[in-house]
Amino acid sequence: MPRILILPAILALAGLGACASGTGSDTARTSASSSAPAVTETADTQVCNDDLAQSAIGKKADEALIEEYRQRSQSKFARMLRPRSVMTMEYNPQRLNLRVDDNDIVMSVNCG
Repeated sequence: MPRILILPAILALAGLGACASGTGSDTARTSASSSAPAVTETADTQVCNDDLAQSAIGKKADEALIEEYRQRSQSKFARMLRPRSVMTMEYNPQRLNLRVDDNDIVMSVNCG
């Protein structure tokens, strides 16, 4: 009896895997055929420069400081990373990361 149930389970998993792997080529095809203006492309390629935000080290982080250094670093996004907090690990060249200690004092600054 268990052998009969294994085959449908394998087929279902294979079908789900095929659905997940097809998204990359669709995205590439869509972006290649879109006719977005050049201004939009420039805004999407805005890159973080963490050298411009190093002076944040040693300061107490709050919303105003994060926004100030996001603008200084020419980043599109910014986030504060606390010790032991859960965070996404994907690299984003448009994002400024402010790593803080338990008292929200900025310990390091980097892009990603």
